[in-house]
Amino acid sequence: MSNTELAPAFFLAVVVILVTCRLAGWALRALGQPPVVGEMVAGVVLGPSVLGLIAPAAEAAIFPQQLRPVLYVVGQIGLVVFMFQAGYEFRVDRLRAVARSATAISLAGVLAPLLLGIGLTVVADGLVDVFPDNVSLTVSALFVGVALSITAFPMLARIITERGLTGSRFGSIALASGALDDAVAWVLLAGVLSIAGGSVGPFAVAIGGTLGLVLILTVLARGSNRVAALAGRVTAENLVLVLVIALFLAAWYTDVIGLYAVFGAFSLGVVFPKSEAVDQAVHTLRPVGAVLLPLFFTYSGLNTDFGLLFHTDLLLFTLACVLAAVAGKFGACWLAARLTGEEPAVAVRVGTLMNARGLMQLIAINVGLAAGIVTKELFSALVVVALVTTMMATPMLGFWDRRDRRRAEAGQRDFAPRH
Repeated sequence: MSNTELAPAFFLAVVVILVTCRLAGWALRALGQPPVVGEMVAGVVLGPSVLGLIAPAAEAAIFPQQLRPVLYVVGQIGLVVFMFQAGYEFRVDRLRAVARSATAISLAGVLAPLLLGIGLTVVADGLVDVFPDNVSLTVSALFVGVALSITAFPMLARIITERGLTGSRFGSIALASGALDDAVAWVLLAGVLSIAGGSVGPFAVAIGGTLGLVLILTVLARGSNRVAALAGRVTAENLVLVLVIALFLAAWYTDVIGLYAVFGAFSLGVVFPKSEAVDQAVHTLRPVGAVLLPLFFTYSGLNTDFGLLFHTDLLLFTLACVLAAVAGKFGACWLAARLTGEEPAVAVRVGTLMNARGLMQLIAINVGLAAGIVTKELFSALVVVALVTTMMATPMLGFWDRRDRRRAEAGQRDFAPRH
């Protein structure tokens, strides 16, 4: 496909994606799901699991293989813009208040699913044909454990902002815990890739790069007043340009060190100086994320084929992965929150938000697929985990809200979380 053919193919694909995402969002709204879940489901509908099964020629025509890298890159732009905005709106003053709880919750949210994933892989090895023959059991077990320990940080942030929970205590704890959780998980993923490749290079780069990122962000945070003053002296157009350059540099840096672009974008947003001029520049970028983000949430669905799971042993393995994921993330995060003194209502909501995997897990398993340590069967099983745990989040939050209202109306103790 030539460049002159690629451009019109891209435009058509974007139209199909945006329309399908909107229709899926409307359909799932009746089930209490946020638009982000509709975008995730739309990707599956447009891939081989639905469209490819019903009309394979149509799927090949709308999403030719040459176009998919373009959709991925353009979707990345929407993702990093959104995550920058989520970080910019994150209230740093709440970090100290939730630091103790967030640290314990993120640690529990990594260790418990990691150990359960390793144990599940060891038990399933030899019983289910789901792991690559040329990959050691150690690598497979560590990879499944890391995949289950990941939290859907972008989705978590989007659910929190869409529901107006950014300023709530459990929203702040969940954002901080999710950021720490995924940072650790991506460093662990770099370690797994190092073991698989027989080199410590990627792991060392991830560790050193993370320390460098902390140093850069600290310097920027300390100079925020000067940066804010300079921002007020430039034109709005130039300020948007500077903002985009800084954002793309942060995304590039964290991508290169193996932590993925979303962390650079979110971290930059957290420490970026706040001012009226910067507020306006950030607001100007908002439509970019709204239009381009669905491309990213659709991309992985195009690589998912649920038809591979129509075997009893693979279905049982998938169910076991879902149970291990929920027990390890929701259960462990809830318990850690309670042990650190959080109210019951806060603990269950944090566990609910942390349990969602979403596209961050899909990104990880795509990395594993590209590295040759994940089979298509394992890929599809873990996609089911991502979908199920993500779709659980909003209905469960609604359930906790209704339960608290009933208790309040009955004159019982108010279990509603503090804001």
